[in-house]
Amino acid sequence: MTDKTPQSGKPLAMYTRHSRKWLHNRYVYPVISRRSGGLSIGINLNPDKICNFGCVYCQVQRADEEASPQPVDVALVQAELRELLESVSDRTLWQDDFFADVPAEKRVLRDIAFSGDAEPTSSPSFLEVVQLAADLKVSMGLDEVKLVVITNATLLSRDQVAKGLSIIQEHQGEIWAKLDAGTQGYYKVINRAVIPYSRIIENILLAGLKQPIVIQTMVASVGSVPFPITEQQAYIKQVKTLMDQGCQILRIQLYTVAREPGESHQPDFCDVQAVDKGHLQDFKQRIHSVLPNLQVDLF
Repeated sequence: MTDKTPQSGKPLAMYTRHSRKWLHNRYVYPVISRRSGGLSIGINLNPDKICNFGCVYCQVQRADEEASPQPVDVALVQAELRELLESVSDRTLWQDDFFADVPAEKRVLRDIAFSGDAEPTSSPSFLEVVQLAADLKVSMGLDEVKLVVITNATLLSRDQVAKGLSIIQEHQGEIWAKLDAGTQGYYKVINRAVIPYSRIIENILLAGLKQPIVIQTMVASVGSVPFPITEQQAYIKQVKTLMDQGCQILRIQLYTVAREPGESHQPDFCDVQAVDKGHLQDFKQRIHSVLPNLQVDLF
């Protein structure tokens, strides 16, 4: 049975349904993605929900009790991915009423994305699963389909992760690296991580020197305070410095909240809300005032 979220009737309804449960699957799930521009098949290597970030806007509802790491069943990932790719190929996927409101132009497979309930590169099986996804893509003739890793950039310096990123690059792939702040202080507010902000910057540079990278940035109102202008200016300075050092930044994705945060029903929730399109536009203009040739997409 499909794990469906009630449809709201709003234009973004199809983008709010990002459940990582699909039929009987444990690891592989389909979503209609704003940033991909169509169908994205996600691979969740972290169903145990253990993450080294604690982002205030994260949609994942994490249990209060201490979770235990769970090994990934790689053979099951392969079987689920093959089955879902075949359902896209023969178009049986679109017969499920979960996708009833998806327009024809969005019924296109854009990517296979490593994105789940926590940081995908933290999985010991990351490299092995990247390789099997690449092999499946080739065997099924999906040359135009990208491999994408959506990452908080904390572990990009690990040897096994770097090898996985190289495979992704060889298969029309992209790294989408999270950068939600311009300073250590705001980073602690938004991402709530013990890993220093400086390491995020260092790892983005390390990866971006080797291959093109996409920066993804959440722009939200936290505690009724939208992403501050001073923080935007610090962020732009960081991006410019990265590019001046040779980091290959393909584009920036500025996006806001589309799904309810997992902590929204807890008493100490800090009230995370979407910002309006004007706030995103203003941020984009500030980026272009310093980096006029850098592509900035709004979601």
